[in-house]
Amino acid sequence: MNRRGLLRKGVGVGAIGIAGIAGCTESDGGDGPVFEEGFEDGLGDWETGAAIGPEVDVDEFDWEVDVSETEAASGDRSLRIWNQGDYDDGVTWAVRPVPVESGGSYRIEVSGQFWSESESFNTIRHALMRLGPEPPETEEDFPQPGLNTTDLGETPYGGLRDALWLADGWREYAFEWTTPELSTDTLYLAVGTAVIWEADATHYVDDLAVTVEPR
Repeated sequence: MNRRGLLRKGVGVGAIGIAGIAGCTESDGGDGPVFEEGFEDGLGDWETGAAIGPEVDVDEFDWEVDVSETEAASGDRSLRIWNQGDYDDGVTWAVRPVPVESGGSYRIEVSGQFWSESESFNTIRHALMRLGPEPPETEEDFPQPGLNTTDLGETPYGGLRDALWLADGWREYAFEWTTPELSTDTLYLAVGTAVIWEADATHYVDDLAVTVEPR
């Protein structure tokens, strides 16, 4: 199944920092996350996309992103990401807008649970996470393999790319992003997987959380 398209509309904000959006949980403040997503209400405002290297037309790359009840870190549902491995290449993701107050700079922590079928010595897929002023359109828009922006200081966007299949079942992935002064009122949170091994693979994503602290 080939699905392309990215959500590019802005969302208004009525309070400092990141506000809640339909289908997600909004915090009133304190030390907890200000944005949480468990996919209990379906995809909602999430849009899906995929990309593959120039030697293959993206229409020939098969992938699926939907909400499933097969696995869940908590609740009853999670985001299911499947992609084929025939080309030993390709990335698949889901992305949604997250409103933020323009003119501020922040330290943002993003975490989420990724599910793998088993622990494996082979790196079959990479986990992808990204938060930035623009939605991803290509694999190059995500961090390079092994990179996590937590220790990099101020960067144009935050994210990570790390190996999956490191555990049997659910495993947490997280990164921090030290933002510059933002000139936008919308950030884009993307999660997905990158093909590493020539095998089809399904992964699940759940319990996404975003915590924002003004700098």
